[in-house]
Amino acid sequence: MTSAFSWIAADETAEQALVRIYKKRPFLIFPPPFHRLPLRAGNVVEIVGPSPSAKTLILIQAAINCILPKEWKGVSYGGLERAVLFIDLDCRFDVSSISRALQRRIIDANGLRRSSLKGNGNEYDKELFVSSMRRFLYTRCYNSFEFLATLKTLHHRIQQEKGGSAVYMLLIDSIGAFYWMDRALPTSSTGNNNNRKSLSLQTVVETVVQEIQRLLVAHPMLVLATKSAAFGDKQSITEVIRKRPDEKMPDPRDAQNKPHRCFMPSVWQSFVSHRMLLRALDGESKHQNRPTFSTEWLLPPLNCSDHFTVNDVWICSVRIASIFFIANLIVSSFAAGLSLDPQMKCRRKCSAVTKR
Repeated sequence: MTSAFSWIAADETAEQALVRIYKKRPFLIFPPPFHRLPLRAGNVVEIVGPSPSAKTLILIQAAINCILPKEWKGVSYGGLERAVLFIDLDCRFDVSSISRALQRRIIDANGLRRSSLKGNGNEYDKELFVSSMRRFLYTRCYNSFEFLATLKTLHHRIQQEKGGSAVYMLLIDSIGAFYWMDRALPTSSTGNNNNRKSLSLQTVVETVVQEIQRLLVAHPMLVLATKSAAFGDKQSITEVIRKRPDEKMPDPRDAQNKPHRCFMPSVWQSFVSHRMLLRALDGESKHQNRPTFSTEWLLPPLNCSDHFTVNDVWICSVRIASIFFIANLIVSSFAAGLSLDPQMKCRRKCSAVTKR
């Protein structure tokens, strides 16, 4: 028979807790569009954008860079070999999408190495694939109460993953999925106890932020959360605008030109440390017949914008692709015996004179 005080037995010593909390966390170099700012454990990054704007695909790409090892059988993958917690609030995530993206990443990493030897890049290391997928922890929630229950039990779940040191990233897709459901909650207090808080959108978001803060104190990790974008003023979003039958409906792309407005409560806005805005560009801005998106850092504000395009399972920076295109164009121009533009020659002469 167990002792009555066995339930208060310590799970770890104070020394073990300090080593776990203040342990040096590895630094992961993210590919675009996260390459502008250094992101570390403890940061809360909000990815804002309309649907579709590749928000979930960005999470998948970040997860793959985390679950892959740094090196495997002599092939460099540049990963961290750490676990990822993916909480699906949108209830539309397909697990097979990350499976296909991971297979593509493994094939691409081995393709350059095998192309000169065997010329076969369609096969992938299944052992590496299985070990990486085991680090992808997936949970789906259908309302805020399931989301809160998941956050409260994550501490125990993380401890089961090799003492919690293997978990590096928490991905939430999307944080505003239950906004209208929580907004419709009754504002009256639950029960006869006056100490209980009233059930409302504000209290639900406050509890979510508190649970994530407690989780980050015990297990420092990087938080990436997607959120749908709201453009324009408050009146155009919350009120129904009646139009005559002969009037044309506004183009959704025109709304993206308006300033972004955050609809989440202030407690969540103050909790976010980084915020990135995604916008879908016009049809004329397509790159290689693929949709193109732009990124803008709102928090902290940066005076630069990057463009990227999406293929079947991956994100490619348009700037990098344009550099290769220009390089190939220059090489082909010299091969054809074409001379440089006279204005370019004048610029080079002027720069040489100024240097002298």
